Amino acid sequence: MSGASRRASGPGRLLIAVYAVFALSASARAGVQIATSFDEAPVAYLLSAFAAVVYIVATVALARPGATARRVALAAVSVELIGVLTVGTITAFDPGDFPDDTVWSLYGRGYGFIPLVLPVLGLLWLRRTWTTEDRA
Repeated sequence: MSGASRRASGPGRLLIAVYAVFALSASARAGVQIATSFDEAPVAYLLSAFAAVVYIVATVALARPGATARRVALAAVSVELIGVLTVGTITAFDPGDFPDDTVWSLYGRGYGFIPLVLPVLGLLWLRRTWTTEDRA
């Protein structure tokens, strides 16, 4: 079984499905926030939109075959982990910087901390399904 096939099978399917749900929910949330109350917390709402883009890219890259898709998935999931750790820490110590929550606020508390766990699982899954084909 190729690396791409392994990435999108078994637990990988569930991982991709969760990423797809987060891509949809983060996109919808950011869209509503930007359309209805952008002036209240522009940084938070733009950050939610950025998170949505990261989730979309990760979803597509995890589902696609090939070494390039694997590298894109690795980059997207890494950016997600850095983002949730950075925003989570900032909002934990200085919540005034973000007057409204983002997907990554307080390490994803509003989403059951799934935004904190998801990139760790994604990176572990990418590592587990890594093959010599991915070196190309």
